[in-house]
Amino acid sequence: MNGVLNIYKEAGFTSHDVVAKLRGILKQKKIGHTGTLDPDAEGVLPVCLGNATKLCGLLSDKEKTYEAVLLLGQTTDTQDTSGRILSTAPVTADEEAVREAVLSFLGDYDQVPPMYSALKVGGKKLYELAREGKEVERKARRVRILELEIHRISLPEVSFSVTCTSGTYIRTLCQDIGEKLGCGGCMKSLLRTRVDRFTVGESRRLSEIEELMREGRISEALLPVDKVFSGYPEIRTNAAGDRLVHNGNPFSEKEIGKAEGNFRQPSEAVRVYDSYGSFVGLYRRHADQRKDSYRPVKMFLTSQS
Repeated sequence: MNGVLNIYKEAGFTSHDVVAKLRGILKQKKIGHTGTLDPDAEGVLPVCLGNATKLCGLLSDKEKTYEAVLLLGQTTDTQDTSGRILSTAPVTADEEAVREAVLSFLGDYDQVPPMYSALKVGGKKLYELAREGKEVERKARRVRILELEIHRISLPEVSFSVTCTSGTYIRTLCQDIGEKLGCGGCMKSLLRTRVDRFTVGESRRLSEIEELMREGRISEALLPVDKVFSGYPEIRTNAAGDRLVHNGNPFSEKEIGKAEGNFRQPSEAVRVYDSYGSFVGLYRRHADQRKDSYRPVKMFLTSQS
């Protein structure tokens, strides 16, 4: 099977657990997830099957939206309530001060990745070092908080939603807010509601996937690879173009049989199909003094027509 499943990851599972369970359910080895979600966190985890595993890196870099609950007055070694408590302090700030502190993180800020994360230092994952009782220096990374909305303040808890760029740790954001308020803070709960076009309302639990597979209806949950790029212009090659794209070669406008959208925009990728309608991959237009050509960005064709 080739395509993307929008999985609802339940608490208690790691992202790796989800992939392992799906391999058993789908009887397929080539499966990859699109970025880790903490074991205690829930929500959207797009999982790629077959040739769609080439999408994993692309989807990992997309914007994400979360709903989180921040617990003020407590810090832990994991930056969430599952960890060992490091400190407690009274929450003396009023609601207005809390609101101001939370919203101050809108925009760009330098965030230090947590020790309990899958980032690697010296070939070893940080959480492996943390479990050995080691702490290493981590460089701050620039992240961007695109949207931040407070839903409820009931001190010491604050419920909010956040849309952010890839690589942002919501656990760390919670700790940083608590630090700014002088009382400390950690994350109590986290729900990922969106990864790019994949939303929590359309996600399916593993039990649902298992039932669909048993009933022979798994295609109902499987999003074809090209649909992930449905917002991009579309090009269909002619017979001469087929020979080029089937081998991953560039092609020119004379090899275009049909096109839709602003396909001549150099900065934007285009979806390319062969003359039979099989999805080939993403291309981008390049213009030079000799000729205009469309060159491959990411290929997904599994068999030649």
